[in-house]
Formats: sequence, C-alpha cells, structure tokens
Amino acid sequence: MRIVADENIPLLDEFFAGFGEIHRFPGRAIDRAALGDAELLLVRSVTRVDRALVEGSALRFVGTCTIGTDHLDLDCLQQAGIAWASAPGCNARGVVDYVLGSLLSLADTYGVPLAQRRFGVIGAGQVGGRLVEVLRGLGWQVRVCDPPRQAAEGGDFVDLEQLIDECDTISLHTPLDAGTRHLFDAARLASLQPGTWLINASRGAVVDNVALREALRRRDDLEAVLDVWEGEPQADVELAELCHLATPHIAGYSLDGKLRGTAQIYRAVCQHLGLEATQVLDELMPAPWLGELRLDAAADPHWALATLCRAVYDPRRDDADFRRSLGGDAASRRAAFDALRKHYPMRREIDGLRVALQGEGGQLVQLVRALGASLR
Repeated sequence: MRIVADENIPLLDEFFAGFGEIHRFPGRAIDRAALGDAELLLVRSVTRVDRALVEGSALRFVGTCTIGTDHLDLDCLQQAGIAWASAPGCNARGVVDYVLGSLLSLADTYGVPLAQRRFGVIGAGQVGGRLVEVLRGLGWQVRVCDPPRQAAEGGDFVDLEQLIDECDTISLHTPLDAGTRHLFDAARLASLQPGTWLINASRGAVVDNVALREALRRRDDLEAVLDVWEGEPQADVELAELCHLATPHIAGYSLDGKLRGTAQIYRAVCQHLGLEATQVLDELMPAPWLGELRLDAAADPHWALATLCRAVYDPRRDDADFRRSLGGDAASRRAAFDALRKHYPMRREIDGLRVALQGEGGQLVQLVRALGASLR
C-alpha cells in the first residue's frame, strides 16, 4: 500500500510502516501529483482534501491527525466512497495550557488577579469543555456559549450577546463553518466590554482579522491573543504587532497532543482494515523533562498557579519567535510561519506533571487538581 503523509506527523514509521511504503511531503505540497496511486492519506490541518485532490484517485482512507475537519470536504469523501477519521480531543489539553499561559501573561501586564475576571468560553467541545472545567475548578466565574450543545442538552449556557455583555475575558473554541465565519465581526468587536481580553485559538476566520485590527487601533483598552490567522500561513503583520501575544497556530502543539493524534488515526486505520491495533502509545511516549515539583502548602496560590503552568509551558517564548519572523517580504514570512511549526520545540502538558505538597494546604490542593496535575 502506498501511503502519503504530512512530514510533520510524528511516529509515522512506528505506527504506519507495517501498512505499506510511506511517502512524506510538506503538508501544503500534497497535491494530486504527490498523491499518485496512494490508498492511504495522512494529513494535518494545512492540507486541503477536496475534489481536486481525490477525484479519480485510488484513496481508500483519509486520516487527519487533528481535532478539526474544516480542511476536509466530507461530502466529497462520502460521494467518492473514501472513509475518513479525525482525532477529536487529541490536542485539547495543549490548547488549555496555551490559554492559561496567555491569561497569566495578561494578568502580569495589568496587575489584575485572574480570580477577579469574568470568563466567557465560546464553544464547549473537546477544547472549550476542558477549559471550562479548569477555570471553574479554580473557582473563577465562567459563562459558556455553545448553541448546538444548548439545543441538545439544555443546561447552563448563555447566548453570545449575554456572554459579551457579562464577560471581560473571552476565549474562542468553535469549529469553522458558515455559522462561525466572522462570528466576531466589526459590530461584535465594537460591543466588547471595556478592558476585554479576547483569545482566539480556534480558527483564524472565526474573527474578522481586518475588523479586529481596526478595533485594536481605535481602542487601547482591548487586548487580543491570536494563535490563528485568516489566510495562513500569511499573517497580518500590523494585527500581530497590535496583539498582546501572537503565535503561529501552535496552541495545541504539545508533543503529547501530536502523538495522541497519530495514535488515534492509527487505531482508526486498523479498524478500517479489520486489523488488530498492536502499537501502544504509552510505550512510545518519552518521559517528561520535568517529572515533579515540590511546593510548600503555604505558598501564595497565584504564584503557585504561575509556577506550575510556566514550569511546563509559557507562550511568551512562541510569541517572541513569531515576532522575529515577521520581517522580510510576504514569501519569507509564509515560509517562516511553516518553519516555526515544522521545527517546533519539545513541549509537554501540565496534566503530566506531579506535584508534591509539603504541609496542609486545602487551597493549593484545589488548584493542583483543577489544573489536572497529579497530586502526591
């Protein structure tokens, strides 16, 4: 079997070499010529899988090692009789860690305790749902907007206008579709409360980037954190310069998340082929560089929160790397955007950290458990 795969998918040989011959390509370079007579296609979010790519091909299965599927033309795949699978939830924890790190950076800049902010989460699926659990576990005020879940489940959801009216910190975690494209347009951006912090780690076009650039120019009370951009790998340089943090679509780029994505698609391929899954991710996952931290139970909770989060991941490093890439012409910036993703450094997740508390500390116990770290 010929297998065509994005070269940035980790553990390709370990999981897929037994199925056939693997041909690696940059994700944006996978076209009809690269596909050839491949029966299995493995991609990430940068490869558009549509009629132009798959029509007349020998493809039997497409796997995307990502949560989102907006880069897959699912109707086309169904019509062509091509099976497909995604990796829901694979990088959710990494995105949560990104949001936490961004909030800590904003809190440091403004000298505002995070517990005094009012958080709004738009989209409560794999990523947003986990973020809500963490924020509420920390005891913070959270409003959640998710119309599909509200329609299906009822429960404690609010509409978008109420969330904007009541929250001064908004984090976006929606898929991109016709209903969410430019969900935050000029009118909604203008309606944001004074001092709002807006974080987008979902898809670039959920926010109208031109309108956001103009809003940030007009209002110095607003702050934006953007990990995703309209027109990727081309990012709006002027908008990036106005953002508190700007990064090249790496919020979910933890090693754990990428490896989970590969493993989930491996299991989906095995199921499609009627084979037993013999490779086990736990046996391939490297040990974390930082296995354990010891804290005194009398430690200040905000300090402890920042220490635990930043010991594992701090998005300010990625912001600095991205800003250094924004010089030069458009072609060099596009190449730099993809290079930062291709050569992304090792990064783990907070829930893989063990924490040892010395003494009795109920508040720190709650904090550690809310973060998802292991308490010892």
